Amino acid sequence: MRRTARQQRKSRPGFTLIELLVAVAVMALLALVSWRGLDGMSRATTQNQQRADAVLTLQTTLAQWSADLDAVTALAQTRPIDWNGRVLRLTRRGSDAAAPAMHVVAWTLRSGADGTRWRRWQSPPFTTRGEWQQAWNMAASWAQEGGAGDVALMPVDSWQLYYFRENTWTPAGELPTGAPNPANLSNPTGATVNMPDGIRLVLSLAPGEGLAGTLTRDWVKPTVGAPRS
Repeated sequence: MRRTARQQRKSRPGFTLIELLVAVAVMALLALVSWRGLDGMSRATTQNQQRADAVLTLQTTLAQWSADLDAVTALAQTRPIDWNGRVLRLTRRGSDAAAPAMHVVAWTLRSGADGTRWRRWQSPPFTTRGEWQQAWNMAASWAQEGGAGDVALMPVDSWQLYYFRENTWTPAGELPTGAPNPANLSNPTGATVNMPDGIRLVLSLAPGEGLAGTLTRDWVKPTVGAPRS
């Protein structure tokens, strides 16, 4: 017996409305799960990149910190180091051996358009005591007002300094003065203030930049003729 057209249409395979709705719901669920997975991967990648950038910035900053301390030089009638609780000023030799000169560098924590950051300032090179005094005063003014030569390094909430003297760590402050030196500026030997045997830096890192917590870094004064550890 021949089947009618209506019976043939009913016997063809297909999906019911319920089956289509179930299929659409399953695909929507899979899409949601996939999106959350991709979003999680994107967030993890961003966080890892932020942490890597923060670690690189920290390493570069601490390398500059150590380089400044290693290059501190004591000149007659000058101060190689001074800390007033806000800014650290250093008298250091230049890095260009072909053109010997001196610099005053300063480190401080100050807020700006880019947030509260640890900042470094360096004076132009100088060769006379008069130029040193001018640079020394400029460093103090920069700590208060900012200005040219300012380099924003990394976000920091607070920082503390300690000096190692007489086999003990003490909060940084005025260093003991040595014996008076001859005021022969053409032959600057000796110093009116002695460098400590060690300097301990304690940084409270600002959260949200890939790194957080407290970091301690010790610097030991190099001994002439002996390798550093």
